[in-house]
Amino acid sequence: MKEPSDALTIQDKLVSDIYQRAQSVAVECVRKTATVGPDIDSRLDNVLTSKIFGFPIMIVLLGAVLWITVAGANYPSQVLAAALFWVEARLTELFQWLGAPAWIHGALVLGGYRTLAWVVAVMLPPMAIFFPCFTLLEDLGYLARVSFNLDWFFRKSGAHGKQALTMAMGLGCNAAGVMACRIIDSPRERLIAIITNTFAVCNGRFPTLITLASFMAIGLARPGLCPAVSSLVVVAMVLLGIMATFAVSWVLSKTLLCGVPSSFILELPSYRRPQVSNILVRSLRDRTMLVLRRAVVVAAPAGVVVWILGNVSIHGCSVIGHTARFLTPVATAMGLDGLILTAFILGLPANEIVLPILAMGYLSRGSLVDVGDSAFLAGTLTANGWTWFTALNTMLFSVLHFPCSTTILTIARETRSLKWTLLSVIIPLSVAVGACSALTLAARWAGMVR
Repeated sequence: MKEPSDALTIQDKLVSDIYQRAQSVAVECVRKTATVGPDIDSRLDNVLTSKIFGFPIMIVLLGAVLWITVAGANYPSQVLAAALFWVEARLTELFQWLGAPAWIHGALVLGGYRTLAWVVAVMLPPMAIFFPCFTLLEDLGYLARVSFNLDWFFRKSGAHGKQALTMAMGLGCNAAGVMACRIIDSPRERLIAIITNTFAVCNGRFPTLITLASFMAIGLARPGLCPAVSSLVVVAMVLLGIMATFAVSWVLSKTLLCGVPSSFILELPSYRRPQVSNILVRSLRDRTMLVLRRAVVVAAPAGVVVWILGNVSIHGCSVIGHTARFLTPVATAMGLDGLILTAFILGLPANEIVLPILAMGYLSRGSLVDVGDSAFLAGTLTANGWTWFTALNTMLFSVLHFPCSTTILTIARETRSLKWTLLSVIIPLSVAVGACSALTLAARWAGMVR
């Protein structure tokens, strides 16, 4: 993995010679007329890649994509959930008509199908919005400018400038972000991008962050300010994930994946009119459906397992309850409780089911619980000892913890290495445990919490 510094020098010199030769040929062969019009590409680049306007425009555009994704996905998700749960009711009637045992109905319908429906309803609309928006920016030629703007930060972190693109892709789905790491030529920098992509907050974690940010805002702000405060908290969590990407990339580049950053040779493409058919095919077929298919394959069996663990009792307590008790000492040191850690572990197939599992455990139900009623969920959390600090630590753990099983499967296929796949789980988990423990220790030392 280690790249010798002389190889970098030779590469830079070769590229420099090629460009100098190309420039000399162009000067000799190309004749420009006196009536050359304004170069629109250069004018746009002077603004979009400038040190003054480049970053604000980039943050606004990417923020707009996220806002469109989060806001636009709510109604389609509700409609899709209603349709899928209508099917669940018909399946229940079918099982009753067939006289199927209750445990078969519970495992297959209330476990496997309900989890599958939940994942599809929550994942499909955001991905169907985010990926076309993202591909539109890519087709316009703007994403190359984003990569150019962030190259300095990633280079200082020992990573590659193209990691900006894979990180942005991870905001839609980490599995897609990991696949996008193929654009990075250097194996060392590709591994850094793969391992740290989980810190990009994917759309599967946004429902949890938005719900808990709203719960946290209720305890900290006036009612009229709650929406603004909760929005700022979610934005802060996204920025925290980006900062974690830089920090962990820097640590990896100095330890396990040390080496010299490769040159970022990028010829900025011309701005062009987007091709709608191309955008739809690439975003829906090559990205959305591919990721959704992998999630579905994992979610249904996981739903069966969660139902079994929630309904099999040992000495009057479910397996989930025993697991929560076992994890309580570690969770307490992190400012959480045992059931929160259990929900994240059982939510490995899809981050979308963490809150339903949590509500299922608190309410002692045998299947996933609908958490669409925020007031009901807030009352349930408060009754189980939650405070604003519990919500903060849960959000922190959600941003920094291990990737979902779909992403882990994608990492295994991309790296073809058990070692790097395991490290892709262990490293983020260590960061999450360390961050939550340090924050809790500091808050207790300052007397903010008990």
